[in-house]
Amino acid sequence: MTPEPEKPEFYRVNLIIFIGLPLVALVLLPLRGLDQGYGGLLWLLALVFLYLNGLSITGGYHRLWAHKAYEAHWSLRLFYALWGAGALQNSILIWASDHRRHHRFVDDNERDPYCAGRGLWFSHVGWMLRRYKSGENDLSNAPDLQRDPIVMWQHRHYLALTLAMNVALPAAIGWWYGDVVGALLVIGLLRLIVNHHFTFFINSLAHYWGSQPYTDENSARDNPVLSFLTYGEGYHNYHHIFQADYRNGVRWYQWDPTKWLINLCAWLGLARNLNRVPDFKIQRAMLAMQFKRASNQLEKTDVEQPLREKLEREYQIFSDSIHRWKALQAERYERTVEDFEDALAQKKAALLQKWERAALRTRLRELEYSLKMQRKRVELLILQMQVSTVPAA
Repeated sequence: MTPEPEKPEFYRVNLIIFIGLPLVALVLLPLRGLDQGYGGLLWLLALVFLYLNGLSITGGYHRLWAHKAYEAHWSLRLFYALWGAGALQNSILIWASDHRRHHRFVDDNERDPYCAGRGLWFSHVGWMLRRYKSGENDLSNAPDLQRDPIVMWQHRHYLALTLAMNVALPAAIGWWYGDVVGALLVIGLLRLIVNHHFTFFINSLAHYWGSQPYTDENSARDNPVLSFLTYGEGYHNYHHIFQADYRNGVRWYQWDPTKWLINLCAWLGLARNLNRVPDFKIQRAMLAMQFKRASNQLEKTDVEQPLREKLEREYQIFSDSIHRWKALQAERYERTVEDFEDALAQKKAALLQKWERAALRTRLRELEYSLKMQRKRVELLILQMQVSTVPAA
């Protein structure tokens, strides 16, 4: 690929949206606030709009359309399309296509549209201000979206929809409330700017700030602070290794309102076929990272021989667990085929097969639990190594 010019031409419309509007807000919001103030209901409605926009991006644009992590009823898809247009982050079609390229070419300076390797400013907003080759539309990765009537309806009418959601609706609320200017400034302008930058944190800060418990093969990080600001998207290291999972925060205590919304929609019958990565794969990824870091530490420092031997034994147990898990998965597949072929078998045989399937699930759960316990043992072992290490000469 031919390197692109260092300073391509500006997108004038994007300059107005992402630079001009914040400057206008910086001047007008305080002046209007000092002069007449803003009612409490306007702030509350701005927060409601903020979450409706944000969750439509994370639950709709991102997890539903970009990654196909679940399926949604047409009414939920229409809801996402409307409120996602209100977020003013482009149409579903273009947003999801860009994001798929980001995952495919993550950290590739020439092909990742908002590559973190090109700097914090570039990945946050700079990539949208100039006509970079890496940001050119390429819809070849989104034929499924081009067959979605709601996606294409929103794409064709995007300008009208975003004006309706960002101008007409706040103005109508302001007319009802008796403060059109205040509603446009708080619900319209300020809410929009905050939503923009909260979302952009995932492209920028979530590739710089945080931990990498699952993989260090890319720059993505897990960060609970960013997760709170981005409706659950801050567990970005997990997302980049398990992008098809409808969850980003996989633990019950991790802040992921997008996951909770999808679960609620599934309970209401508005979502189905939610993709969940098996816990064994999650534990395996975390353990693999622990062993990788321990191996790096062994190369850099002198560690007592007993600790080295313990680590080697733990790694052998880890390898054996993976082989057993693969064998059980193959056995589960064979049982599924047998169940299909023997669908008309006698009840006694069916009951026996049901018992065997239950026993197989039990063995899989035991393997998952053993891997979780091993991860804790390896954590303690790494701590022991850190305490006992002597810098290599």
